[in-house]
Amino acid sequence: MLDKLKYIILGIIQGLTEPLPISSSGHLVIFKNLFNLDSLNDLNFEIIVNFASFLAISFIYRKDIIKLIKDSINYLKTKNYKYYYSFKYILLIILACIPAGILGLLFKDKIDLISTNVKYIGIALLITSLALFIVRKIDGKKHDNGITYKDSIIIGLFQGIALLPGISRSGSTLTGGLLRNIKKEDAVKFSFMLYLPISIASFILGIKDFTTSNNFNNLYISYILSFIFSFITTYFATKWFINIIKKKKLIYFSIYCFIMGLLVLIFM
Repeated sequence: MLDKLKYIILGIIQGLTEPLPISSSGHLVIFKNLFNLDSLNDLNFEIIVNFASFLAISFIYRKDIIKLIKDSINYLKTKNYKYYYSFKYILLIILACIPAGILGLLFKDKIDLISTNVKYIGIALLITSLALFIVRKIDGKKHDNGITYKDSIIIGLFQGIALLPGISRSGSTLTGGLLRNIKKEDAVKFSFMLYLPISIASFILGIKDFTTSNNFNNLYISYILSFIFSFITTYFATKWFINIIKKKKLIYFSIYCFIMGLLVLIFM
């Protein structure tokens, strides 16, 4: 029962922190250290809770996703310009994913090494706090159809920086979007859209390990529980974050990351 509770708690932490600009990977490392759960380095768990977050965010943006796919297919069939912006938007998402993919391949070993040091997480949270503080009052003028390929590449580079645990992926891409003069709500949407292909790629790469793992038969109930709690908390955390952005209260997350970063550096 205690093991199941651990998986539930970590599933909730993943779900709460994945959509918020406070670093889900960083928080999982912090809480594993805090509650002496270092032995719970379960790749299957990470695959499952990330997939749950993917499904929750996909469900929230399901209408946008369906429209993007339908319009892109129609554009390829008809070359009708009214479908062009949806087709371009998908190209922008693909382009923005490339920098993180390249950086991940080049620096995977170094990133994995940093991931084991909780002090680095504290420093990274302070960096996230500073980035959010800088862009807290920025609200650009560009909507979805105004995002350029240059914007996409720059946002992709910001996402690449977020490969470091403690640097929030959503916070980094949101920062990149705001610095490129994109409106807050559209920058948030683009940030979440970027998460979807990254999550799919991680899931596909992890399928082999998942299917050949010896842990699955022993822990499948724990996995199911962590999946359910991660899905539910991701859904509500994402909806809440979108609402916070509309109210222009990004400063809340900057303050939180600053306090959490200091606490990690002082006490861990």
